[in-house]
This record gives sequence, C-alpha cells and structure tokens, in this order.
Amino acid sequence: MLMVTRQLRDPDISPCLSESDASTSYFLKYKSWRFWNSIIIQRRQSGVQPPMPTAAERDEILGATGKMPY
Repeated sequence: MLMVTRQLRDPDISPCLSESDASTSYFLKYKSWRFWNSIIIQRRQSGVQPPMPTAAERDEILGATGKMPY
C-alpha cells in the first residue's frame, strides 16, 4: 500500500475514517443501482419479461462485462 494511502487509512491520522468509508459505500451502492436500473429500462423498452434479470442472468451479465461495471 502506498504511504499516502496508508496514512489516509490510519485512524490516528484521519479522524473521519468511518465517515469516509460510509460515503464510499453509499456511492458504490448508488453506482450499482444506476447500472441495474439502466438494464431494467432497456429490458422494459425491449419488452423482455421480467424487467429485472434473474440471478443467473445477472451473473451472466456481470461475467460478460469482465469486471464490475461500477
């Protein structure tokens, strides 16, 4: 880990570590929601039922992207 990163993750140096982690988590959840919401919109426009992909389809979609899209 880089020295700067290590310092930012040190609770003795960064008093807002838990708030920073909570903020990061919030934005990751929001990015995830936006990704899956765009999939739902595309499926509705194409007439695909159900609009939300099943668990197997979600795994396939994530596998096709090669990485987490968010």
